[in-house]
This record gives sequence, C-alpha cells and structure tokens, in this order.
Amino acid sequence: MAGDLFATIMERVGNLDAPFLETIHGKVTTYRDFLAQSARFANALRVAGVRADDRVLVQVEKSREALALYVACIRAGAIFVPLNSAYTIRELEYFIADADPALIVCRPSNHNEVQRSAQPRPCLTLDEQGGGSLAELAARQPGSFADAECQPDDIAALLYTSGTTGRAKGAMLSHGNLISNAETLVEAWRFTPTDTLIHALPIFHTHGLFVATNVVLFAAARMLFLPKFDPEEVLRLMPRATVMMGVPTFYVRLLQHPGLSDEICQNMRLFISGSAPLLPETHRSWRLKTGHSILERYGMTETNMNTSNPYDGERVPGTVGFPLPNIEVRVSDPETGTPCAPGEVGVIEVKGPNVFRGYWRNPEKTKTEFRQDGFFMTGDLGRFDERGYLHIVGRVKDLIITGGYNVYPREVELELDTLPGVLESAVIGLPHLDYGEAVTAFLVSDGSVPLTEEEVLKALRTRLARFKQPKRVLLLQSLPRNAMGKVQKEKLRQEYRLLYSAG
Repeated sequence: MAGDLFATIMERVGNLDAPFLETIHGKVTTYRDFLAQSARFANALRVAGVRADDRVLVQVEKSREALALYVACIRAGAIFVPLNSAYTIRELEYFIADADPALIVCRPSNHNEVQRSAQPRPCLTLDEQGGGSLAELAARQPGSFADAECQPDDIAALLYTSGTTGRAKGAMLSHGNLISNAETLVEAWRFTPTDTLIHALPIFHTHGLFVATNVVLFAAARMLFLPKFDPEEVLRLMPRATVMMGVPTFYVRLLQHPGLSDEICQNMRLFISGSAPLLPETHRSWRLKTGHSILERYGMTETNMNTSNPYDGERVPGTVGFPLPNIEVRVSDPETGTPCAPGEVGVIEVKGPNVFRGYWRNPEKTKTEFRQDGFFMTGDLGRFDERGYLHIVGRVKDLIITGGYNVYPREVELELDTLPGVLESAVIGLPHLDYGEAVTAFLVSDGSVPLTEEEVLKALRTRLARFKQPKRVLLLQSLPRNAMGKVQKEKLRQEYRLLYSAG
C-alpha cells in the first residue's frame, strides 16, 4: 500500500478532464480544475506560514473551496482539523487551545471574534461562495505545487470526538488509515468512474469527508455537491445519480416526500446509511417505496468504516453487516476481554489498518482504549448473530448520537447546571424516528426562580451548538437514584422511551 494519500489519489485518477464535482447551480469542476485549485490553496498555506505537521483548524460552511482546502492540507503535509460550523466561540476556544494550530480558517461573519480567541495565531476566512481572505490569497498563487512526501504513519487529519470525560479528544488519522479505508470501500461498494454520488453530507465529519469524498476520489467518480440536505433537491438530482450516502434522517424525510417513487430511483444502484442507527421500520418502508434495500454500515471517528452489509446478498434490517476485508472485529466482555459467543452482548473491538494512531497529545487515554493485543475498544455494545451479522445494541458510555453527531450528556448537563433555578440535571438520548436519538434534558428546580422549558432552551442557544441542544426539557420533582446516590438514567430511558413516538 502506498503511504501518501494525495499520491495515491493521483495514481487512481485517470482522465483529469473528467468531471469531479457539480454544484447545485450546475457549475462543473473537472479533476484538473480541482487539482489546480487545491495547489493554489496549498501555496496559500505556505505563504501563511503553514509547514509540514502543522495543524490547520477549519470552521467554515460546506463549499467546493473548503474541499480544496482539505486536499491542500494533505498536499502540504499539514494536519487538517475540521470543526462543526455550529460550534460557538466558547466551544471553539477549547479546540484552538488543544490543537494549537498554525492557522485558523473561519467564516468572514465571525472573523473578529475568532481572531480575538486565536491570538497570536493568524486567522483567514472562507465563505460558502468560495470568497474570503484565504480564497483571495489562493487566487494569487500558481496552480502547481511541490507536494510534500508523506509516509503511511504521518498524520493527515485530527478529528475531535467526545469521550468519557465530556471533553473532546482529537483522533489522529494517518495517511495509511485513510488510504486503506477508501480502497476497501471502493471495492466493497463497487464504485467505478461511471458513478455519480449525491453528496448532501457535511464535510467536517468522517462520513462526508473521508467516506463520501475519499471514495469518490479513489474511484475517479463524480459527485453532485449539495450545500446541505434538501429533499426537493435530492429528488431532483436522483435521476442523474447512481449512489447516495446519508444518515437515517435523510431517508426518513425522503419517505415523507410525495415525490419519492421507484421510478425516480431507477438509475440508482446503491443507497448507504450510517452515522446513527437506521430503524428497521425505515429500512422496510424504503424497500416498499423504492424497491431498494438500504445498505447500513458501521464506523466511527477513530476507525472510519469497520463493517458493512453486503453489496451482494441480504442486507438485514437492524444490523450493520460483516467485518470489511482486512479488518478484524470481535465482541468481548468489557472487563476481561474474553470473546463472546454468538448472541452474547459485549463491547465491540476493532483491529486493522483503518484504526487511528491514538488521541492527540493524550498517550494515557490512548493506552487505556487499546487491548494488549492491539484491538481498539470502541465503547459500543453489540452482538454477532448466528449468521455473522453484527448488531449494535447500545453503548458502554452514555454518548448520544443524534442526526449523526455525537453529544456527550455531561457537557450539556454542565451548561444546564449553571442556569438560575436549576438544582440538578440529567441528559439522555431517547429514540427518535428522525434523528435516531434526541437529546432530552430532565431538570429539578431549586425553587429560587420559575423554570420553563421555553426559557431553558432559549438560554442554551448561545451556549451550545444546535445539535447539542435538547429537543425537550422536562421538569421533575426529583431524579431517580440508586442506593449509592447515582442518578439512574436507565430508569429515565425506560419511563420516557415513547416521548417522541408521535413525531
């Protein structure tokens, strides 16, 4: 396996004049044009002082230029650090301090605030139309670049993920990690240069960046690049596409649209779902409506993709299929590491060339997450059935996955507990047809001021990214506790499990 991500992409792209990306407005960018654009951005990074192994922290809206910036970082040997565009300034300050970037790229609209937090680091801008100070600097640069020579173990990206303490940790993904997973997925999902992918995912996340984009690049395929998911636009483009990757929310909303039919899906060969559990009900409804079985797979920030339902063969609702080639997946007792028999629930553990290099500047945490034999403990609970299909049944930790995004309850609880009138809080995820899980908060008042759901939600709008904000806030007289005084969140889950069943 080659060790340089960009060099490997170049080996696989044949016709540079073939279309690579088409925007929602119909503007087509060829591979040749995109490579020249990424070279200009790579040169701009050099002018801005970025060198090999430097971190480039990016919080911008989705755009063709943002994608070119990702590839530019790879070409320059820098480490790409994408952040959710919904993070507030307060949240951003933590990532700046932890990643210690050489350059920050943000939206023009919040440049002044970010620059104050970033001092003395430089801060350039990029907007959703491809404008901004970084784009202007890149426009003055040549369309060729002397690419850095990277090795398989060199870090290509730093993606932040929640953990047991509630503080986000940077997962170090190497060139080798990304190459191995992209090559595996191209083969497993039968991607070729004739494919056209509907890309409606964000690109600050593993799913939209490393699964969708890297697979297209490695297959020399084409993508229809939407700024965000819009059922109307997806259905308009579907007759021209062959593949769609999405989160369960996409499929739920498309099923609610009267324009979805088997006829409009005639040209499609594959629908893929991930980032959150797909309800078996959604899987069955999609097949009845379109004639297609959604292919569900399982991955995470630290490993990219681990398992997949088969391309050929039965795609079983409620399962995430089999281990991908060259990836070992086992289910073990969380404490002893003893392998579980089929049907028994345990922690899912993974080993392979896709598994990350560890957590950024956190060797202690890295060590605790790996077994002695090199298996990474995912923190997800699962079981293999008698046919070898993997079922995800829960999580060892309390991590909530809502709409494909990770939310750690303690982070939300800390913000709730600072609000006037709140004595204590508990945050859990509850089943939700649209989001997979909905962040749900339970509060106990201290009686000092009146508490209402509306006022609490309003107070959180400037404190937390939107996806972390509770869908509901319920007021209780007390929280259920065990004999040791620990809040029994499982009791809350059981009692309120049908809270969102009507919507």
